[in-house]
Amino acid sequence: MSVPTDLDYALDDHGTERPIAEIARSFTLDPRIPALVPGFDAPFFQAGLAGYSDGAMRLIARRHGCPFCVTEALLDQTLINGGKGRTREDPDLLAEECGTGDPDENIPGSARGLVDHPIAGQIMGTFPDQMARGSLLLVGMGHDVIDVNLACPVKKIRRRSRGGHFLMDPVGAIEVLRAVRQAVPSHVPCTVKLRRAWDDTPEMARHFERIFEAAYELGYAWATVHCRTVVQKYHGPGRWSFLRDLTRRYPDRLIFGSGDVWRVEDIFAMLDLTGVHAVSVARGCIGNPWIFRQARELMSGMRMAGGTPAPLTPTPPMSATPTREVSRDRQGAYDPHEVSRDRQGADDPHEMNRDHEGAYDPHEVSRDRQGADDPFTPTPPTIDEQRQALLEHFDLAVALHGERSASQQMRKFGIKFSRHHPRGEQVKAEFIRCKTVADWRAVVERWYANLSE
Repeated sequence: MSVPTDLDYALDDHGTERPIAEIARSFTLDPRIPALVPGFDAPFFQAGLAGYSDGAMRLIARRHGCPFCVTEALLDQTLINGGKGRTREDPDLLAEECGTGDPDENIPGSARGLVDHPIAGQIMGTFPDQMARGSLLLVGMGHDVIDVNLACPVKKIRRRSRGGHFLMDPVGAIEVLRAVRQAVPSHVPCTVKLRRAWDDTPEMARHFERIFEAAYELGYAWATVHCRTVVQKYHGPGRWSFLRDLTRRYPDRLIFGSGDVWRVEDIFAMLDLTGVHAVSVARGCIGNPWIFRQARELMSGMRMAGGTPAPLTPTPPMSATPTREVSRDRQGAYDPHEVSRDRQGADDPHEMNRDHEGAYDPHEVSRDRQGADDPFTPTPPTIDEQRQALLEHFDLAVALHGERSASQQMRKFGIKFSRHHPRGEQVKAEFIRCKTVADWRAVVERWYANLSE
């Protein structure tokens, strides 16, 4: 068992030595990613978020430069019994109507960003045979990738032997992974979502390694690893040093990172400091689709006009399997068997589709993640851009779910969007008080029109 070094602590503080813009412009996407998933042309994507990442949120993200999206975690039994989730086994996990990525759910005649592809259908369940059947249904709906969720930390999910529960049960996890990969046609990539372990005991670290290695041996294209434990849920900062150690020990495998990505700077800090091949943007993109535009601006060194993605440097032709090195050789690599540094926190009573009061809030921590003075900074959204995104999101939500359901969803999205407004606290308070569609529209008209920025 190793003792964390000062450099490990520094890495988990997410500080960078190079300017973020320099990191972004020098980054080259691993050519295996677009070869596996055509259209996945940048090293970031929207994660699956229960209660949030429906078709409306995904389409708004795509219109702002997101290259790839993951659905909410769809229960295998719900898919089997109700097709697209209309028969709900768990009303707190699945929205009333799941945005599944089916082309029929796109809105004819709408603005750019119409097609919800490429997309991963994320599936979660208990039994290998049902997971296999549910995965085939997702393939039939047109999903480009099947993502197996072995990470969800929500208590009621774990109690039903789903999601993060499997990090305590490597035998069961591998059975599920095998069943899904065998059922899904070989031309459809399968991926897996993991947390770094159930908890920080050596036994659970070994369980993670066993599941992680088995996934690649079974033919999974990549693993997305969240750098908190299941027990930790959303409390405390994530351990980026774990991701760095993982990429160093498995340099030939595609590994995506997740955790503590709140601003565009965090995307490139994670790429630079950990060596992951792509970054999963989760809670940091709720009400913030501009994070994807800003990421493309940083990579290209060009501003984006009207939400149109800035062109990126073409990915080099596919060649021999590349290996990745972390940009700087930091000594004292993280030992996965070490005990955590009191980061588990208390049990979180909230579910994934609610605001996590009391969870780790990076906005309360003062950090300079830009590194050295940066000659290029991404553009924040103007008031007009915020208004346009809110109204487009609302129209898409109405088309997908109906006005009543959309008004309930857009109340919580409005609260998240308000963070960008110069009078954010006042705007947030008014969104919180919204009870009807008319209330919601009145807030938008009052605060997002004819306001001097």
